[in-house]
Amino acid sequence: MAESTRTLDWNGANGDHWVAYEEKYNAAMFRYGERLFAGADVHPDDRVLDIGCGCGQTTRVAAALAPEGSALGVDLSAAMLAQARARAAAEGLANVRFEQADAQVHDFADGAYDVAISRHGVMFFADPVAAFANVRRALRPAGRLAFVCWRAPEESEYSGVPRAALGPYVTLPPPGGSAHEPGPNSLADPDRVREVLGGAGFADVQLEAENEPMDLGADVAEALDFVLDRPHVHAALAETDAATGAKATEDLREALTPYATPEGVLLRAPAWLVTAHAPA
Repeated sequence: MAESTRTLDWNGANGDHWVAYEEKYNAAMFRYGERLFAGADVHPDDRVLDIGCGCGQTTRVAAALAPEGSALGVDLSAAMLAQARARAAAEGLANVRFEQADAQVHDFADGAYDVAISRHGVMFFADPVAAFANVRRALRPAGRLAFVCWRAPEESEYSGVPRAALGPYVTLPPPGGSAHEPGPNSLADPDRVREVLGGAGFADVQLEAENEPMDLGADVAEALDFVLDRPHVHAALAETDAATGAKATEDLREALTPYATPEGVLLRAPAWLVTAHAPA
């Protein structure tokens, strides 16, 4: 199958950025990883499918929770999967593997998995009903689904604070994603989530509002570097003159400063924890 524009995107600047900042993203989303696995309830002998696994941290956690089972991580990004395989090898995990695949259309074996999980990896499907139906077919009868996805961007300090600070100086792309458009916020509407999962054949769909913060860095300087090197921010600032870029950077620094705590620079990032079951 020819690479889609989504595949090419994750095999370009976005994928490279996530590899470079792998440990930073894992630390930033640590609390949501905990919420995900609380909802997934992985058993020692489970076969786990991790959708949009990125550099594979959640897949490796799943494999450790299922020592008598297995974990498969799938993602579009070759660079992130290479990192995932290297990490798993370094940790000596024999029950984990990774595959470059689009979960929306990949030919998973029917009923091959007990639980499917995703940490912010399921919002980018062009046809979410078809994608989740494909995932549902990969689950055994009564198999479990658990994922976390972002709520509306206007509720998020993680999204809103940098945008407000940089907005007077650069044009940033919109947050992206709606009920009819793939992107980070495409599953923000709880009614849409229920509609999609119900249409895909899932039952007992539950949404729990979570309000964990994102940790952008140990201090303001580290958080500033993290935000400035995000591909869309870096590209926007590259189009400005030096004076404008310096002013934008300083305003961003000032905007992040109030969020500095002894535990890091913490910005609220509301999300849903979604759980459901395949039919018994």
